[in-house]
Amino acid sequence: MSTKTVSNSNAPVIESRQALLDYFAGGEKPAERWRIGTEHEKFVYATDDHHAPSYDEPGGIRDLLAELTQFGWSPVEEGGKVIALSGPDGTVSLEPAGQLELSGAPLENLHETCAETGRHLQQVKTVGEKLGIGFLGLGMWPDKTRAELPIMPKGRYGIMLNHMPRVGSLGLDMMLRTCTIQVNLDYSSEADMAQKFRVGLALQPLATALFANSPFTEGKPNGMLSYRSHIWSDTDPHRTGMLPFVFEDGFGYERYADYALDVPMYFVYRDGRYIDAAGLSFRDFLKGELSVLPGEKPTIDDWADHLSTAFPEVRLKTFLEMRGADGGPWGRICALPALWVGLLYDQGALDAAWDLVKDWDMAGRQALRDSVPRLGLDAPLPGGGKLRDIAGQVIDIAGAGLTARARLNSAGDSENGFLDPLREIVRSGKVPAELLLERYHGAWQGDVSRIYDETKF
Repeated sequence: MSTKTVSNSNAPVIESRQALLDYFAGGEKPAERWRIGTEHEKFVYATDDHHAPSYDEPGGIRDLLAELTQFGWSPVEEGGKVIALSGPDGTVSLEPAGQLELSGAPLENLHETCAETGRHLQQVKTVGEKLGIGFLGLGMWPDKTRAELPIMPKGRYGIMLNHMPRVGSLGLDMMLRTCTIQVNLDYSSEADMAQKFRVGLALQPLATALFANSPFTEGKPNGMLSYRSHIWSDTDPHRTGMLPFVFEDGFGYERYADYALDVPMYFVYRDGRYIDAAGLSFRDFLKGELSVLPGEKPTIDDWADHLSTAFPEVRLKTFLEMRGADGGPWGRICALPALWVGLLYDQGALDAAWDLVKDWDMAGRQALRDSVPRLGLDAPLPGGGKLRDIAGQVIDIAGAGLTARARLNSAGDSENGFLDPLREIVRSGKVPAELLLERYHGAWQGDVSRIYDETKF
């Protein structure tokens, strides 16, 4: 989730509906300026007893952030406490229960993306060895109850934690017990955005299956391969889901703005603090009728903040976010942007991917999304067959897209090799969660704590 650092008193007040649409149009870039932004989260644990460290305890999250400054990161404070770091590689931030996130810088190619990831993981491992903490690459805490987890000192999280139980049964699990990998990508025009959004949304269940990595809850198998993905089905129906309107004729900035305006608000940020606006209407805000700020109209920064509180499978800001993957180890952190860059950043690949999914009906798309957390690659495709039937073809399309991009490193390697972890999943027929379950029922003899030795970074 985004980390707000300062109120922008100079942000323009929204005077018309057109300003909302212009915000999206402001993200348009020619292809030569398209960039790749990769975000990945990981669980932090104490190596001696595997507990999740609090913010304030010795060797805890505060000390972790402080130690990372030795690598050139600059502290970001909220309420007098360091809650994030900024630097050339983007932002290091905290999820609600202390999950550590790198929101990477916008980079030109996947070689740079994977190098950035490697730098970050080496830094946190170096600090972890000093502090006695480790990092776990999974989609969900495998053994922790909600009550065992700390809460980080960030204002927006307090508002969300209070609101979540009002609108769904699993929202607190989303906040406290999950980790993800996502990639943020550019578009050149409204039409380009719409095509990428449709392909991304239709194929998001494939990413969920390939990266499924959360089969345990509180020490036992939970019946899912991606419990993290299942959690989104009962978090908040007003701000999650597959967005059927994206596939309707005429979809563009205006239709997404209408959707976002109907998403209930969480907060307004003013003078360094979060004002609770949970459940209120941004439409009322536009009219100067927001009860917590009577007579005040929103700025474009408020619109940007509000957009960050919608959680569909693909999200539009001034770029597109692919949001379907569980957290995982280094190789899969590099593989997720490789999949989506290959599919979306070459027109031939984008057209081929759209041809693959364009005839799916919405009921079939929804059934695929609903079944993939439990069934993975065996989830049913619209029109018949299983997701595994097209997985290799989609990866081949992505590979062709990466080859066409022809972004080589100094050794002459293309970006295509970053898809190899996904090719291996398709070859073996087993997603990461299935391999974990095999170990749990086999070598681990039902002891999920073995996961700390075998899935750490």
